[in-house]
Amino acid sequence: MTDRSENRPDRPLSRRDLLRLGLTAGAASLATACGWQGGPLIPALRGAAHLNDWVGENVFLSHRHLAHQYPVSARTPEPNFPAYSIVRPLPRVADPAAWALEVGGKVRKPAWLTLEMLRAMPRVRYTIKHHCVEGWSAIGTWTGVPLASVVALVEPTEDARYLRFDTFDANYYNGWDRESALHPQTILAYAFNDRPLEPAHGAPLRLYSPVKLGYKLTKYLTKVTFTTEKPGGYWEDQGYPWLGGI
Repeated sequence: MTDRSENRPDRPLSRRDLLRLGLTAGAASLATACGWQGGPLIPALRGAAHLNDWVGENVFLSHRHLAHQYPVSARTPEPNFPAYSIVRPLPRVADPAAWALEVGGKVRKPAWLTLEMLRAMPRVRYTIKHHCVEGWSAIGTWTGVPLASVVALVEPTEDARYLRFDTFDANYYNGWDRESALHPQTILAYAFNDRPLEPAHGAPLRLYSPVKLGYKLTKYLTKVTFTTEKPGGYWEDQGYPWLGGI
């Protein structure tokens, strides 16, 4: 279990700094997958996203890049921690007792994982800063199963370089690369601020990583599919950066 408040000093120039300066084409600093629809800027965002992703993959998204962790006392008051979904009112699983995460695709051992099974696995707990692409940040505590543990459980084939995450939030879906999925801070989160997830934060299970922007942290999970083909994503198909790293 991880819950440390001390950490190494912040980097002299973070990716978020570069985004603000426009040195990665400014795509992530302009696109707001937390609510803004993009409008006439979408074509420009599509082109800029390629450069943004290249910088993220080659400079910042590595297992050596770990997000700073905070003391629990630094948490943002929950009413000030925004929530976002495609469906309104907030999506809710129809039968919580019957919910299970389907994990399949290019794997040797497909699995159906209930919340009870996930909670029985080794867990990670951290208090970190959440970054939305529209510019706001908030600090919260997340608890869940390292996605790397699920990857090891289902044994994906060597050519399964990508993961697709599907949800019950309308047609929202997301794609990740396998390396990002194996990052030590990438988890399948089932608790927020030491309580089971509520609908506002993606109950019953959501993808979480403090080194990704909020629109990559898929809520309301139903299915994880390993694939050889690079998936798109609800916002990525509209031109937002595919990696979405910080």
